[in-house]
Order: sequence, then structure tokens, then C-alpha cells
Amino acid sequence: MKVIRLFMVMALATALFTQCNKDNLMDTLPGEDPSLKKGEKPDAPPKGSFTVTIENVSEHYSFFESGMINTPVGESSPGPAFPGQSFTFSFHGGKGHQLSFATMYGISNDLFYGPSGEGLALFDGDTPLTGDITSMIMLWDAGTEVNEEPGVGPNTGPNQSGPNTGPDENGTVRNIDDVNDGYAYPPVADNIKVMLDYNGTDTFTLTIENLPGSSTPLSPLVWVVHSMPHALFEEGMPDYGMGLEHLAEDGATGMLAEYLSMNSGYVSPIAPGVWVVHKKNNKPIFTDGMPDYGDGLEPLAEMGDPSTLAAALMAKGYESGVFNTPDGAGSPGPLFPGDSYTFTVDGKAGEYLSFASMLGKSNDLFFGPDDMGIRLFKGIDAVDGDITAHVELWDAGTEVNEYPGAGIHQGPGGVDEMENVMMVNDGFMYPAVDQMIRVTIMRN
Repeated sequence: MKVIRLFMVMALATALFTQCNKDNLMDTLPGEDPSLKKGEKPDAPPKGSFTVTIENVSEHYSFFESGMINTPVGESSPGPAFPGQSFTFSFHGGKGHQLSFATMYGISNDLFYGPSGEGLALFDGDTPLTGDITSMIMLWDAGTEVNEEPGVGPNTGPNQSGPNTGPDENGTVRNIDDVNDGYAYPPVADNIKVMLDYNGTDTFTLTIENLPGSSTPLSPLVWVVHSMPHALFEEGMPDYGMGLEHLAEDGATGMLAEYLSMNSGYVSPIAPGVWVVHKKNNKPIFTDGMPDYGDGLEPLAEMGDPSTLAAALMAKGYESGVFNTPDGAGSPGPLFPGDSYTFTVDGKAGEYLSFASMLGKSNDLFFGPDDMGIRLFKGIDAVDGDITAHVELWDAGTEVNEYPGAGIHQGPGGVDEMENVMMVNDGFMYPAVDQMIRVTIMRN
């Protein structure tokens, strides 16, 4: 009987020892650790501290959108708009954007029509600029070629023997009213009428009509949507040398249009975000293909506010936190191109890292890994290096999307959507994820 009892005690001890070892096993594959023989397991799962860096790697563009229009309405081939003809074009623009354009006053040496150097502000608060805006358009002297009598001088538009044939002026861009060159120019409204329409969401259409009684043809034009003033010129300063001279002297759009095109594009800040460390199969931030949990992803994805979601995650017992201060900055704020956030997390084998950060110029889009997160260890090997390939651009499904960077509801006040969280697929074009964000992780 004692022998039987001793055997049972030894068997029970062996079973407990085996179970204890099972509880301490990590998720590893034989051969991952060269110091272990096949079938051997370490005594405890590895753990460590990790530094995560999120960078905005977007290319910095000076302008939002640009283009040229060289064919009058109703015509089949490029050319100037003569009296009775018009140019029209559509473009995207939102709050904080200005529109600039230039079209040559055809019977001159270097004059052009356009708004001021600051451009036309497309919104006044929530109200878009629409209607007859002719009064906001002026006749400008590019200051690049000496003026002659309009339409008569041997080097004016209709009389010059070739491009750039007049004597250089080496002056500055000025309103023709301030030039005092001794010649008479009709009021702007006697030659052209400029109308601006808006579709109610993100698209404007501008029409420049060369009035039937106009004294001049209008050259093909170049336009640009921008946020900073002086996209095409600054009054009282010399021409930038980027192609305005060619347009104002010869009606040639190529050089200026190419310069603007190369420097135009969508660029967005990346908003403060939230991180969370969790177990395998947990989906603490969202579930792909399911509605938002209502824990705070909506304010993060729509307004860049991670505080509600971070508080909810911590209330559920997760290790979580907020990243909101760019490296080297003294206060919280978004990431602009070249900026980065850095934060530190602790984790061990079997744990995963998830995070979410809003794409600033969007309605409800955010960056993050898939709903399972990023595994911190493979066996005993910690994840290390560039993990951007595991990051996607997600649509929270809480607000209707608009044209990237130009929607009037990108921020508070959008139209509720009540759809599922999924990778963005709204028909709009966005840069590739790795052209906007880089995420790296390093074990400390």
C-alpha cells in the first residue's frame, strides 16, 4: 500500500511539474534558438522594452492641385480665346485654400489677367466663394519686357516676330494701375467676366469669358490651388523665373504648368494616436468588417483625438497610452512631413502591439496594423526594424468620405456613415501607405 501511495505521489508530482513547464512554454519553433536542442524550451517567456517610432515621410508639396487649360469652350484644338469665347475648368478646393491663375492679355508685351498674388480665398468660414468674381481680377504687368502701345508696338503679342523678342525690363510684378507707362488699358470688366461655381462638397468650376466687345484675345491659362500666398508671384517683387514670363510675354503655358505640376500633390499631417499591448486573438481597437466599438475610435479617426479611446482601453485593463508630442517639440501636435513620434512599450512573448493614428486630411481614416496587431516576439526573437509593411490605411466607417484634402467636413461636422471598419476603398486616390508613414520598432 505504501508503495502504491508513493507511486501515486510521484506520478502527481510529475504531472504538476509537466503542467508547470507547459504553462511557461513560449510560442516557438524548434531550432529558433541555436542554444536549445530540438524539443527543448526556455524556462520563461522572453520579455523586453521596445521603442516605437512613427514618422511622417510624405513628400512636401508646395501646392495642392494645379493644371492648365488651352482649348476654348466649343473648340476642338488648343488656341487663344477670342472675343465671344471662354475658358472653363474645374478643380478641387477646401477651407484654407486659395486659387491663383494667369492668362495673357494678348495684345501686350507682358501683361496678364489674374487675382492678387495672395490668390482668391475659396472659403470665408463655411461659405464658399461663388458667383461673379470679376471685381477680384486685375491686369498685371510681369515686369519682364518693356511695354509698348497695346496691339501696335512691334513686339506686342500680335506683332512680335518670335517668342521673347522685346527688350528685357528687369522690373517687378505690378498692378497695371501702378505702372504709368503712358498707355491706356480698358477696365477689366470691359474685356472679361469671371464666374465661380461650387458643387457643394469639394469641386469648383471657374469660367473666364472673353466678352464680345473685348479688345484682346486671352491666351491659354495656368491655375493652381494653394494654401500659402504668392504661388505665382508677389506684387512688387521680380518674376520667380518659373515660367510666368513665358506666359505673360508669349501665352506659353508649358514651363509654368510643368513647375506647378511637379510641386502639387496631396500631403497630410498625421494626428496624435493611441497604442495598446494585448494578447493574441484580442482585438482591442477594432474588428475588420465590423462596426466601430464605440470606445473612442470615432473621435480619433475623425478629429485626431485619442484620449477617449486610450481611457477606454486602460479601463478594460490593457497597457495603453497616447503618443501626441512630435520629437523635439515642446507641446502636443500633429506630425508634418519630416516629423516623428516616439514612444516605449513593454511586452513579452505572446503579446501584440496595436496602434491607431488619424490621417489628418481625411474624414475618418486612420493608420494602424490589422485588428490582431503586430506580434512582439517570434519564438525568442523580438520584432525589430521597419514594420511599415504591416501598417494599413483604415476607414472607421463613421463619416462619409470626401475628396482627400478638399472635403468641407474633414474635421468636426461630417455626415454620419454607420458602416464597418475596413481598409479604405472609397474610390479616391491616396498615396501608398509607405509614402506617407514609416513605423519602426527597436528592442531596448
